[in-house]
Amino acid sequence: MRLLATKRPRIVVSAVIEFDEEELRVLDALTGYGDESFLKFFYEKMGRAYLGPHEKAFRKLFPELRKVAQGVLSTADEARRKLREP
Repeated sequence: MRLLATKRPRIVVSAVIEFDEEELRVLDALTGYGDESFLKFFYEKMGRAYLGPHEKAFRKLFPELRKVAQGVLSTADEARRKLREP
């Protein structure tokens, strides 16, 4: 038996980011406009040079950020409501 292997390096990068509640509320507000509105405004004011090459990844990331922020904030708000109930 003879095995042929192709060597292809693979680089994986990941990051863990921790937000406090205030930062999550800012993130929720920022992503609340939606990716289309955000990009339109950004491109009109800042141009496409920086964000344009990353637009596909941005459109994937933006809704995920909103989903995470809303989920955590919803849980926090619900906990506060329950703690205030007699």
